[in-house]
Amino acid sequence: MKNIYVLGAAGSIGLQTLEIVEKSNEELNIIGMSLGSNDVLNQSIIDRFPNVEIICLRNQKSLKTFQDKYPNIKFVFSDQGLIEIAKYPKKGIVLNALSGSAGLRPTVAAIESKKDIALANKETLVMAGDIINQLIKMYHVDLYPVDSEHSALWQTLRGEDQSDIEKLVITASGGSFRDLSREALNDVTLQQALMHPNWSMGDKITIDSATMMNKGLEVIEAHHLFGLPYQKIETIIHKESVVHGLTYFKDGTVKASLSLSDMRIPIAYALYYPKRHVYESSLELTNLSFQPMDFKRFPLLELAFYVGKQGGLLPTVMNAANEAAVKLFLKEQIKFLDIEKIVMDTVHQFENKMEPTLDEIITTDELIQNHILLTYGKR
Repeated sequence: MKNIYVLGAAGSIGLQTLEIVEKSNEELNIIGMSLGSNDVLNQSIIDRFPNVEIICLRNQKSLKTFQDKYPNIKFVFSDQGLIEIAKYPKKGIVLNALSGSAGLRPTVAAIESKKDIALANKETLVMAGDIINQLIKMYHVDLYPVDSEHSALWQTLRGEDQSDIEKLVITASGGSFRDLSREALNDVTLQQALMHPNWSMGDKITIDSATMMNKGLEVIEAHHLFGLPYQKIETIIHKESVVHGLTYFKDGTVKASLSLSDMRIPIAYALYYPKRHVYESSLELTNLSFQPMDFKRFPLLELAFYVGKQGGLLPTVMNAANEAAVKLFLKEQIKFLDIEKIVMDTVHQFENKMEPTLDEIITTDELIQNHILLTYGKR
């Protein structure tokens, strides 16, 4: 039996993780989890997993109510509560499915507590990939990617020598507006942006998919996960989302990982690793298409390559600017194309600093996000 901690259990990835655990025939056991702000959903989750030992709530106001109802569970709250779960004394694997920069500190705390990480929070590596890799080596833990693309690449690289790799290719569906010209994007609505053609995901990642920022973050994440230079990482459009990643080797061989557009597959691969779980697949390999990435159509992806190569604080700045801009778009306070402008202006106006500390990364993230929310948000 593997002990599991689920950060972000009430989100899209978290709920799918809970489903996998319920069907695991007690091979997986949840010790701790963090929940969201919907107390009705929170209670239904707790009722499904009454043996959980520690739970982090979003808000303190619900703490006493839940503590009285479930006296055998330890309840904590807010960001500090996430740290307490990460540091809980029982060994296990922490699945980090938190959204945005909030996932960084719990990842660090879990590593320092010598827990393995199943990472669905790409911002952790975008903001502090070098630091995370140093900590992983220092504390002798493993990090398993949960993103479908990185899980696919991880599987194609299993048993291979890194010196044999020619390049990695990350596929992109193109998002909600993949067939629209840039001119047509001027008046798109929030509701249209949230209608992803292939995947069922959280709001933030769905918007990032539409701007292609999500793919930019994945490029930086792949650099830190697999230790390859950006010159050996490419992206292509693959509308069907069947092929999730390809590895080209120097002998002319190409290995690809294919599966349904179902996040339960990479989640389970990380949790069961090195074993595989049983999954009934109805994957059909017909009418697959690929086309080159157009950086003029998706300028944020090109920006991510630039930012990744520059390093330092710039990845944090880009991620923070995007996170804040997406929050404003989700509140319908800015237009869709304003996301690009805000992110690009913020990055190009920032004076970079190399080799930042973890505290500098977190402080910069907070400053950038607060500045954008105050500057562009409606008062």
